[in-house]
Amino acid sequence: MLLCLSIRNFVIVESLDLEFGPGFSVLTGETGAGKSILIDALLLALGERAEADVVREGAARAEIGAEFRIGEAARDWIAAQDLGGEDAGLVLLRRTVDAGGRSRAFINGSAVTLAQLRELGELLVDVHGQHAHQSLLKGGSQQRLLDEHGGLAAAAREVAQRFAELRRASRARAEAEAMAGSAQAEADRLRWTVEELDELAPQPGEWEAVEAEHRRLSHAAGLLEGAQAAVEALGEGDAAALERIDAMLARLQSLAQYDARLAAVLESLAAARVQLDDAVRELNRYLGQADLDGARLAQVEARVAALHAAARKLRSTPAELPALLADAQARLAALSAASDLEALRAQESAALARYTEAARALSKARVKAARQMAAEVTRAMQDLSMAGGRFEVNLVPLADGETAATGAERVEFLVAGHAGVAPKPLVRVASGGELARISLAIAVIAASATPVGTLVFDEVDAGIGGAVAETVGRLLRQLGQQRQVLCVTHLPQVAACGDAHLVVSKAPAADGRPVSQIRPLDRKSRVDEIARMLGGIEITETTRKHARELLS
Repeated sequence: MLLCLSIRNFVIVESLDLEFGPGFSVLTGETGAGKSILIDALLLALGERAEADVVREGAARAEIGAEFRIGEAARDWIAAQDLGGEDAGLVLLRRTVDAGGRSRAFINGSAVTLAQLRELGELLVDVHGQHAHQSLLKGGSQQRLLDEHGGLAAAAREVAQRFAELRRASRARAEAEAMAGSAQAEADRLRWTVEELDELAPQPGEWEAVEAEHRRLSHAAGLLEGAQAAVEALGEGDAAALERIDAMLARLQSLAQYDARLAAVLESLAAARVQLDDAVRELNRYLGQADLDGARLAQVEARVAALHAAARKLRSTPAELPALLADAQARLAALSAASDLEALRAQESAALARYTEAARALSKARVKAARQMAAEVTRAMQDLSMAGGRFEVNLVPLADGETAATGAERVEFLVAGHAGVAPKPLVRVASGGELARISLAIAVIAASATPVGTLVFDEVDAGIGGAVAETVGRLLRQLGQQRQVLCVTHLPQVAACGDAHLVVSKAPAADGRPVSQIRPLDRKSRVDEIARMLGGIEITETTRKHARELLS
């Protein structure tokens, strides 16, 4: 339900804040006062296309804000889009348009696309009238309206679910068939790769380890010779370093008693002698453990050669062979699982059978719902100055072999405006007023089913009057008991049926430019407004009396 509407610098509205309640609210005013501007502003907040000329002359930008109390469908949509506000039961829409025509949209303070704003708007408000914002003209809306009216929403969802399952099964089977030839060749190539590498069994990290071992073993003789030479030079050979350092230490110790400054030198030489002795012990330990293992070297060289040969054959590197084997095994397993065409065809057939069963059940229920809806709307049309007119719901079967998420038929609303003419699709009804009245009849009948909380009727009384106008007012008031209804009207009979009454007027602002104003009416001022609608500019006691009678 629309709670409030805030308008700034929009066309001839400078600043306006309106609050709305439940039930049936009417908007009246003289021609040109700006009644439809309110509807246009609301549509802008709901994602309607914006032009630069909607910005009031001299202003930098126009801004529209609309706050709604929302139902379950809108709450679910907002939660799915992660656009929730402080109160999950309320939503605030805001739209700005600058003087250059650039617009921005917000939901609960978060910037959104116009597509998102329109998507949410369709769950909040439905506008009926002689303008283009008509959900009834869309085939998808007609199908949903019939299903909601007939209580078939759950059955329709099941058909959509079965259709999605069928699509997935059909896609899997078609892809498997299309890839059958190439898949066999690819499987043969992968099988050959696996066979080449299975026996070799390369392990992750193996190449780096075997390469390091090969380098060590292939240089074993040089390593032993170098280590032995170092031991000879440092500690065991003639004129070894340790022996010479010992001699130097002895000589300097005898001289240090004459000059204390040699103490630091002695300390450094002693430390060097300890480190050198450690190095000799480590070299002897290394020589004790190392040997020339020719057999192991031959094994390692053979492994290196085998890895190199496999890598050349598979156009890879030795280090990449383990990953290549794992990938080939995984892809071969996937191809084997997907190549069972018979199983995939059986799955598709089962999915088609489930879809067909659900679609047939929905079609049978739709036939009954279509008859009931057609009869109810046709009866309502007789009261709306469309005597002899009739409404039909046509269920057009899909072509043989064709499937759709919406079921086995296409739903189309047909209407004949009066007796003696054949029903035509609703989208081809020539008269805007006729279309508005049919929409009104459908809206009243389907009000209990539609999830939209606010219905707006923009001059649905065009071309009618008298008793028909009273009927329109009565129907709108009846509709207001189930939904919030806003109606722009020229007819006093319709206006008198409203639970609330807003009047639109136009007056010059301080700068001389016209400004549109809207104010709610109390009982006394409402009598005067309806009297004006009855009698024109001059209000007499007779018109006031008639107005009071209408309000009573």
